[in-house]
Amino acid sequence: MLRGIDVSAYQSSSYATAGLSFVFIKATEGRSYTNPKLSAQAKHGRDAGLVVGFYHFLWPGNLTAQAEYFVAHAPEKAGDILAVDWETTGDGTHATNAEKDAFIRKVKQLRPNNRVVLYCNRNYWLNVDSTSYAGDGLWIADYVTAGEPRIQAKWRFHQYTDDPVDRNVADFASKAALKEWATV
Repeated sequence: MLRGIDVSAYQSSSYATAGLSFVFIKATEGRSYTNPKLSAQAKHGRDAGLVVGFYHFLWPGNLTAQAEYFVAHAPEKAGDILAVDWETTGDGTHATNAEKDAFIRKVKQLRPNNRVVLYCNRNYWLNVDSTSYAGDGLWIADYVTAGEPRIQAKWRFHQYTDDPVDRNVADFASKAALKEWATV
């Protein structure tokens, strides 16, 4: 299994890359927030030879505007992976299933040459999600043994801890296989 991390403005622009194959970087949130370290964190991952992904923290409402904002700020490069982070917002709300699905479809329409995946935690997947639509793959958060999330669905990425940083594994035989999958 491949190892990776996800980072946001809370982490350094020169995060540790030893032993990693991929990184997901928070790009945007809603329709107004952009990670101020986005460019530096992306360059650092690319310089280390990692497969790079970007994620958008989804808020309810204005799905087209959020998708357009995300793709306007996430670097556009073949082989990058795009993700929607679907969870509870700072004000205790969350996008509906229909909004989550519409956002993924809009991003796929705007960026047909990139894979688009859904990030959510186990509770959302089992108890909130009613469509099981995850675009090109599921990135599941469940803090258990790496690679053994407690779900029945096929997953591509598994976030298994957030201590001391968000650590993930990917269900690919090699970095080359991940790169091949990511290149639409």
